[in-house]
Amino acid sequence: MRKIIAYTLLFLLDLIIVPALKAQQKTVALDYYFNNEYRKDPAGTLSRYHYTWEDTKSSGFSIWGDVLKKNGAGLLSIEGEPTAENLKAADIYIIVDPDTKKETADPHYIQAKHIKVISDWVKRGGVLVLMANDSANAELPHLNNLASKFGIHFNDDLYKHVIDKEFEMGAIYIPPGHPIFKTAKKVYLKDIATLKLSSPAKPALIDSAHVIIGTTKYGKGLVVAVGDPWLYNEYTNGRLPAAMAFDNDKAADDFSKWLLNQVPANKNRN
Repeated sequence: MRKIIAYTLLFLLDLIIVPALKAQQKTVALDYYFNNEYRKDPAGTLSRYHYTWEDTKSSGFSIWGDVLKKNGAGLLSIEGEPTAENLKAADIYIIVDPDTKKETADPHYIQAKHIKVISDWVKRGGVLVLMANDSANAELPHLNNLASKFGIHFNDDLYKHVIDKEFEMGAIYIPPGHPIFKTAKKVYLKDIATLKLSSPAKPALIDSAHVIIGTTKYGKGLVVAVGDPWLYNEYTNGRLPAAMAFDNDKAADDFSKWLLNQVPANKNRN
């Protein structure tokens, strides 16, 4: 009898509680369409790399992905262009470093149809993260067409230009009591495309009058923009000297927690 009761309880747990937990899990989707780079592995086979969840080398987002999973998120890769259908599965959608012709033979540019789909998704409660780069390494004109929908513009500049291993040139200090970065005090970003904001966008991090991170409330959702893909493996904290006390690893955790908390409880996936 005890075994029957125990098996019954386990069945109920699996039937009721596990699906409920999965339903509460928030999904972070990473764009693999506008950022679509490949390189040859030692065997000569082309493989995708650069700001992907799977890339465990300095160029990847595997560490940030692990941080998100540690905070209860599920990860998703969207290889095709964004559509209303494939964005249904995402609570957070990250577009990072859209390709230039230098990086990809046939780059996929952000078009008007993509802007409509993405903005509609944000309006329903999606959290959009735009991570640019300096103009030599990211396709800013079409990215700005999307960003301008939310009062954000990536400038064609090169703020915090770092020479060789002079890492301190990329230091940004987080003010006390920051609403996003609650534990990080000193972070590293380099060769940043700073932001120009117009209403309703607001600055979330400023350094010497330069806007580093901006946010926009749009419908039920939120847009977050930063002009550097700064949370990739190399700088969380793979290459940063410990003696310099950069907190990019802590910032990745702070940022992940904050992003997940921005997803509204009443987000409409349809």
